[in-house]
Amino acid sequence: MLLKSLREEVLESNLELVRRGLVLYTFGNASGIDRQQGLVAIKPSGVEYDELRPEHMVITDLNGKIVEGTLRPSSDLDTHILLYREFPEIGGVVHTHSEFATSFAQAGLPIPAFGTTHADYFYGPVPVTAPPSDEAIAGRYVHETGIAIVARFRGEQGSGAVDPMAVPACLVAGHAPFTWGRTPHDAAHNAVVLEAVARMAYRTISLKRDAGEVSQALLDRHYFRKHGKDATYGQSDAKR
Repeated sequence: MLLKSLREEVLESNLELVRRGLVLYTFGNASGIDRQQGLVAIKPSGVEYDELRPEHMVITDLNGKIVEGTLRPSSDLDTHILLYREFPEIGGVVHTHSEFATSFAQAGLPIPAFGTTHADYFYGPVPVTAPPSDEAIAGRYVHETGIAIVARFRGEQGSGAVDPMAVPACLVAGHAPFTWGRTPHDAAHNAVVLEAVARMAYRTISLKRDAGEVSQALLDRHYFRKHGKDATYGQSDAKR
């Protein structure tokens, strides 16, 4: 079986989404990439999570061609592989329809950085893409979803550029969130945290509509204690 370890890691990342309550039925998917071989392992489309096994993960190349597997890959494959092509540092991608993060996406609103929980993982607001055009929807919609994410991070939609490794998540307007990380595990971990900070942000706005974002000093302090070159959080090289 090709890429056995990666298949197992991708399966575990998919199951983590279920354990954390981020998916309903077969909604959502996780993938991972072997950069040396240029191959992606991704959840098959529409298969119940409790039936998934490592051998069910579909292996494709970075153009979406199936290399190994008897099942159809996730319908979001084109978004995943485009993100792998455009964000070369990432090793895993996750897509969910988690309730609170999706609510912000449907409202077309970014998730503000209201506090230190957010700052521990995302160095600033979690951005939202521009709404898709009718042409994008009628064309290669899933591919266009990836293009919209990349365009937002490059600052091509009228807002500033964003470092995809400093803010490893994006809300797709009218749709739902995507997250990523250096591994499939990290991508799933970020999806769980994204949902938590989206829930907190929603409640913050409910309590105080004009709540201000965390100060730059506090954002820096919390983000860089985990992610900076002199990070102090955690043990040795296992900083979390």
